[in-house]
Amino acid sequence: MPPVKTATLRDPADLSEEEAAAELADLAARIAEANTAYHVHDAPIMPDAEYDTLFRRNAAIEARFPDLIREDSPSRRVGDAPAAGFAKSTHGTPMLSLDNAFDAADFAEFTARIRRFLNLPAEEPLRFVAEPKIDGLSVNLTYENGSFVRGATRGDGTVGEDITQNLLTLKQIPRRLKGDHPRRIEIRGEVFMTKPDFLRFRDDQILLSEGRERRREAGERAGEAVRIPANPRNAAAGSLRQLDPAITASRPLRMFAYAQGDSSEPVADTHSGYLDRLRSWGFQVNPLSESLDEADIPAFQATMTERRAGLEYDIDGVVYKLDRLDWQARLGFVGRAPRWAIAWKFPAEQAQTILLDIQIQVGRTGALTPRAIMQPVNVGGVMVQHATLHNEDEVARRDARIGDTVILQRAGDVIPQIIGVVPDKRPKDAAPWEPPTTCPACGSPAVRPEAEVVRRCTGGLICPAQQVERLIHFASRRALDIEGLGIENVELLHREGLVSTPADIFRLHRAEAVARMRTFPGWGAKAKGESKKITNLLAAIEDRRAPPLERFLFALGIRRIGDQNARLLARHYGSAQAWRDAMLAARVIGSEAREDLGSIQGIGPSIATELVTFFEEPRNLAALDDLLSETRPEEAKAVSGALAGKSIVFTGTLTTMTRPEAEARAESLGAKVVKSVSKKTDYVVIGADAGSKATKAAELGLTTLDEDGWRKMAGFA
Repeated sequence: MPPVKTATLRDPADLSEEEAAAELADLAARIAEANTAYHVHDAPIMPDAEYDTLFRRNAAIEARFPDLIREDSPSRRVGDAPAAGFAKSTHGTPMLSLDNAFDAADFAEFTARIRRFLNLPAEEPLRFVAEPKIDGLSVNLTYENGSFVRGATRGDGTVGEDITQNLLTLKQIPRRLKGDHPRRIEIRGEVFMTKPDFLRFRDDQILLSEGRERRREAGERAGEAVRIPANPRNAAAGSLRQLDPAITASRPLRMFAYAQGDSSEPVADTHSGYLDRLRSWGFQVNPLSESLDEADIPAFQATMTERRAGLEYDIDGVVYKLDRLDWQARLGFVGRAPRWAIAWKFPAEQAQTILLDIQIQVGRTGALTPRAIMQPVNVGGVMVQHATLHNEDEVARRDARIGDTVILQRAGDVIPQIIGVVPDKRPKDAAPWEPPTTCPACGSPAVRPEAEVVRRCTGGLICPAQQVERLIHFASRRALDIEGLGIENVELLHREGLVSTPADIFRLHRAEAVARMRTFPGWGAKAKGESKKITNLLAAIEDRRAPPLERFLFALGIRRIGDQNARLLARHYGSAQAWRDAMLAARVIGSEAREDLGSIQGIGPSIATELVTFFEEPRNLAALDDLLSETRPEEAKAVSGALAGKSIVFTGTLTTMTRPEAEARAESLGAKVVKSVSKKTDYVVIGADAGSKATKAAELGLTTLDEDGWRKMAGFA
């Protein structure tokens, strides 16, 4: 095989704080987009390998710059908001995701972290349960008094889609639990389609599609086009999200149970014991699951890598879970993932094709993103033609040129990334790609701010691409979730001059706007009254005049303020007006408001700068005030728990638990863990060798606790 030129990234240690913050913002946006495509639309836009690479890069930068960890960081979230069309179902305990390992060294570091967190000696034996990681759709099943009462998708990890009726069609889901069982329990499982079943199902769909096309050509009514799933995972996810359970019942779906959510009482001491209980209740558990000593895991992983292709279902790795449940409880979670489990992923698949062109897409913040247009190629059973190139630095690092033969990598079932080029196959006239100096949407200069990796359009509010993208973001599912205001309708309303700012959306009910909308094809008044399309849209908009504060803040589209960061700001400031006033005051460096903003755990200096910069622009403030005149954002709900609403700082070394364990406990009790001491701090927990924070706490006369006092307050003693 010809030599391959691959991309290299700068070591996080070589990045400046500004460069790290900019790259973390870019990573958060790219991974959030991938999450929405995968979890909500069942239409992945990124291969597992690329997704995992981005996650590892994010983790590496966060480890080097912990103060820059964003609230919308991929390490703090999972999945995406549930799709429309189904009722929402809140999980008793969150359905979170998993961190990844890619080799034995990664797994060794995972076990080392467990020992450090639990303060275990190096010789302490660790035992794990290994479970093949099936590529399907995760579900949460709720049983009350032994009866199956509700089933839901993972959704955003907290709230999923209620698909109870569809799950009732699966034979592998017991309607009643056998034997002894808790009064109430959540059981997690993976719904999937085997490879042979998928091939038969796909062939049937292709025949159905061809039949409809023939009828359409003959002038007959043929119904909607048939969507041909690209792989078993998409087929399973699409089958479970059918609005008609009869369609789900006709699909060859299966399920393995593998985890526990909320439970009214303990059911086992170990995870392997819990799997035995699942079997006794009537569930199917993956027969390849195995209890292993730590030393046996690399050999098991190698065996599963060899067996992978011969299995009847797709797997993309193996999940390893610490067997002892009491240790799992102590370890808890960090961000989006448990500390006691990890997914060891398999190597990726690769293919070669020709790079035909590099096009530019303009995002809602003006970011210019290069996109590869390639000669279609089959990568692991999927035809691929497009791939994101992320930013101009990555194009330069890969030295990707139009006409090059490029190497694509695919680890799962989705569009691959370009990981390198084949120099020996490069055309003699292939020239290095030059980034654009003007915006393709509006012609404004496109500049790259110092220390950032992204080139941006300077057109701001005059750039139609940014206006439209900002409006699309504002109305999107994760923001205000205005039903009926999708991409096409936003583009239409903007093109017709009816909306250019978010506040304009809430003025569409005015007579002149309604009269204009009636002229749109398909929007006009019907014989029996007003157009249903207009009526439904206006009702959906009216329903969002009082959105939750966190959604309102996220919908504004401020750079680096993702939904998780918005949630943190909402919790800290409580109301839109309080947040607005605090941000105006925070423009003054050294002010109390600026210090308070910087004390929020997860709000680093770069994020604070973005917030302040937003408020320094008069047009932004005018647009915000205009929007507030049309809306009434709800005040943030108080977090429940013994320490609800209290802010707490930990300083010094704790001896009976690690700092992460103490912070996790405080947050579980409703406290806000902040990183700096101010007069608004409620408690300062002082460990051994405490420094300036303890001194400042004494100067301010704050309530301080030693480790014993903290343990009593937290319920340990």
